[in-house]
Amino acid sequence: MAQINFGGVKENVVTREEFPLAKALEVLKNETIAVIGYGVQGPGQALNLKDNGFNVIVGQRRGSKTWDKAVADGWIPGETLFDIEEAARRGTIIQYLLSDAGQIAVWPTIQKHLTPGKALYFSHGFGITYKDRTGIIPPADVDVILIAPKGSGTSLRRMFLQGRGLNSSYAIFQDATGKAWDRVIALGIGVGSGYLFETTFQREVYSDLTGERGTLMGAIQGIFAAQYDTLREHGHTPSEAFNETVEELTQSLMPLIAENGMDWMYANCSTTAQRGALDWWKKFRDAAKPVFDELYGQVSCGNEAQRSIDSNSRPDYREKLEKELQTMRESEMWQAGAVVRKLRPENN
Repeated sequence: MAQINFGGVKENVVTREEFPLAKALEVLKNETIAVIGYGVQGPGQALNLKDNGFNVIVGQRRGSKTWDKAVADGWIPGETLFDIEEAARRGTIIQYLLSDAGQIAVWPTIQKHLTPGKALYFSHGFGITYKDRTGIIPPADVDVILIAPKGSGTSLRRMFLQGRGLNSSYAIFQDATGKAWDRVIALGIGVGSGYLFETTFQREVYSDLTGERGTLMGAIQGIFAAQYDTLREHGHTPSEAFNETVEELTQSLMPLIAENGMDWMYANCSTTAQRGALDWWKKFRDAAKPVFDELYGQVSCGNEAQRSIDSNSRPDYREKLEKELQTMRESEMWQAGAVVRKLRPENN
């Protein structure tokens, strides 16, 4: 394990050079990895593990669309694909990758198959951090570990197939066997992580919930909508407003930031753009900081978790979700986006 200094803050990281795939395979050679859930993270993690040579099975509800997806992805019913309870019984490492609401609902089934020495694996700290609300309290004689890829399962799989890695955090909540560290790092390498950085279940969920509601999804949609509406109110066309708000950012500038950082992106824009951005970014920071402070407070006190549990557990949750997504999809901004995407050269 290496230690990296980030401006005076030291962090523990593990790279694929110091913990290669061959070592990961040796660590887990006698393990059966049961991936429970085949929705957001399940497919990418399960397929990457299988392609890397690990012994993997999938547990999913029979007759569901995700069961059919697993079959289409090559998992064989009765051999590598089972119902949830049978997979949990067979697995020595149970990767619990259902949604947060799904984890709560299925927990009694999983709990009875957590026999001594097994490992319970999460990709989100929600169930354990808010265990008083979720009821997910593992027995003391199993390892409880976490690998949280910093992106969707789709991105994890896509980057794996490109020979790249998506960075992940790792955490150990409970080391009952004395092997939890080796197990969690081996799994992190196995699912296709670029490098692994240390965290805790609590820090992972606090940062994750803040990020999803903030710059990753909620804040970015809010900023997009505010700028687009301002441009439209001043007479700019939908195409012009969308291109200046979304298209240029996602297609041109974000790749530059990803390559070498924000300062490098600034240096590769016009001097007029540089001057304006340097003059205005602190105003946006100062305007947004109170919102982020409020958001983090709601996450850390558990209110955001409870709202998610209450909302996502309702029988009509998916119907209401689709209506909200439909409203966004049918807004003028994203209708303009659909047209602009079709006009990209690669689509013609």
